[in-house]
Amino acid sequence: MTTSVSDFQAKTTPAWEARADLVVIGSGVAGLTAALRAQELGLHTLVVTKATVADGNTRWAQGGVAVVLEGEHELGDTVGKHAEDTFTAGAGLCDEDAARSILDGGPAAVARLRAAGARFDVAAAGGPALARAREGGHSAFRVIHAGGDATGAEVERTLVARTGGSGIPVLEHHIAVDALRTPAGDVAGVAVLDRNGVPGVVRASAVLLATGGFGQLYQATSNPEIATGDGLALALRAGATVADVEFVQFHPTVLYTPGARGRCPLVTEAVRGEGATLLDAAGSPVMRGVHPLGDLAPRDVVSAAITRRMALAPGGVADHVFLDATSVPGFAKRFPTVHAACAAIGVDPAVDGIPVTPAAHFACGGVVTTVDGRSGVRGLYAAGEVARTGLHGANRLASNSLLEGLVVGQRAAEAVSADLAAGLLADPARGRLPERGTARAADRDALQRVMSRYAAIGRDADGLAAAGSVLDLSIKDSPMTTHAAVEDAALTLAAQALLAAAVRRTESRGCHVRTDFPDRGGLDWRRSQFIRLSPSGQPVLTGQMRMEGVA
Repeated sequence: MTTSVSDFQAKTTPAWEARADLVVIGSGVAGLTAALRAQELGLHTLVVTKATVADGNTRWAQGGVAVVLEGEHELGDTVGKHAEDTFTAGAGLCDEDAARSILDGGPAAVARLRAAGARFDVAAAGGPALARAREGGHSAFRVIHAGGDATGAEVERTLVARTGGSGIPVLEHHIAVDALRTPAGDVAGVAVLDRNGVPGVVRASAVLLATGGFGQLYQATSNPEIATGDGLALALRAGATVADVEFVQFHPTVLYTPGARGRCPLVTEAVRGEGATLLDAAGSPVMRGVHPLGDLAPRDVVSAAITRRMALAPGGVADHVFLDATSVPGFAKRFPTVHAACAAIGVDPAVDGIPVTPAAHFACGGVVTTVDGRSGVRGLYAAGEVARTGLHGANRLASNSLLEGLVVGQRAAEAVSADLAAGLLADPARGRLPERGTARAADRDALQRVMSRYAAIGRDADGLAAAGSVLDLSIKDSPMTTHAAVEDAALTLAAQALLAAAVRRTESRGCHVRTDFPDRGGLDWRRSQFIRLSPSGQPVLTGQMRMEGVA
């Protein structure tokens, strides 16, 4: 059946309009933290989320919040040492000033969260001191947690409760399609679709993207189904710059089930922090001789080691290894979420090895912003996984993510308030809808298969070229009149940006492993790569920025 011009216009003409000072896209830790702070500052704020307010990626975070709390830290640990661990994990691409700034803000951010009602685990029953864990890449026990391995759920519970109690309006089951822009190019609101494809417009002085990452680029991921790169694509189409998108962190240990697709249960690396070890099918330690930290090496190192070991398995490529947690005391109480997931597939961690495999976990790059969430486009801000603040570099340090969302979420709201008070933001009435009604989108199944095969942990020039060719053949113009169509277009744009950066980076660094260039490229490659859209809508490299520090 052919869609007529009048039918198409009926589907894209806004059925309603709303006004706000700030519209927050996303309801995870960064988005709700920003919304709550914005309301405190007197800003009329609206939260838009394409699922329900409690369905962000935050609730799936198991490990905890990496933070050095005053008076509650391991002897000798400091924020400076936390920063050094972050730089080591980031493999020379962290913006060290930005990273220090965000980590310095951690203790106050956690204090605010606790004051809001978040309950973290204590070291002893009834005692005041918080329990601390150690995770991959950390040199000290500095990761605080809640519910054993349900920290994200507790953070999300606290923020959702505060949001509801504060009366902040939340527009659920609405997906952000495109930014409204003024003739000068400023962002002045956002166009959205409800679950039935009915279009609407929110005019606002500022738009904050807190949409998470793009884990659904891959067949297996720890991310929920809503992690489709919507914010990254919206920012690119609005004229923003993105960086470090070639660095996709694969979590070393998600629970393996044959033929699994989509979100897979996470086995937090805090399990390894409590003494569990990775073994291959023959019982040999996977991490022996690989890294000084052994099983607690940074995530990129462990994921790559597991992938190599699986490729060397007798009789062909194995699809998983095992995590031996039989020596971890009180496993079910310490890790109730992991224990329940294991039980669901008939595994008892007290006596059985847990079958695990790497899966797409976190994007390290995103929309280029300051530590206050400001992007290069006036009126557009970003916080959380969608943003590239410079904290993570080429690989995320475990449990820095919740901390970043708490710190930058608050700062972004304060930046919007300051910019609005200074008269720097555009009049929302001047915002216009983009003229385009379609976007180029690939078939999602084909995209996920080709990205998983050629652009996951191990990459080479031939494979990246093959991925690009398959995408080109699969892409077609699609009207952005449904949630699925908007998501497919976003995933396609994210894949194109990732491939462009991965092809150019002819070295192995952090999460980016080139099997045809296995060595780190030194000073020549200690640079972030920046990408914008060309006039034809293609992601293109626009330049590089060298990072200070060691290669």
